[in-house]
Amino acid sequence: MSLDLFAGMYVRDYEAAKDWYARLLGEPTYIASDTEAVWELAEHRFVAIEQNAEHAGHGIQTIFVEDFDARVTQIAERGIEPVKRETYSNGVRKALYRDPDGNEIGFGGAPS
Repeated sequence: MSLDLFAGMYVRDYEAAKDWYARLLGEPTYIASDTEAVWELAEHRFVAIEQNAEHAGHGIQTIFVEDFDARVTQIAERGIEPVKRETYSNGVRKALYRDPDGNEIGFGGAPS
């Protein structure tokens, strides 16, 4: 079965959000329109932002990565720190980020 996943986040100010997400995820893979940008995180797995002020700030995403420590370090080098870090009882780790609208993006990783 072939599957593509597009997870989207609504934002109030597209340009400001695009800059913030570029620091979080790197440069967009492509610009879909004047108010939508898309990042391919892995083959067939995408995160998009789209301007829609009425619905902005209510999103939540968690991205589980193999390179958790490296990912959190790279994001910090681009000027964004997690608002919260957690380690669950099974050792799984999570770093939580909030965009300017309050959408939550978490990165999770296996126990160290």
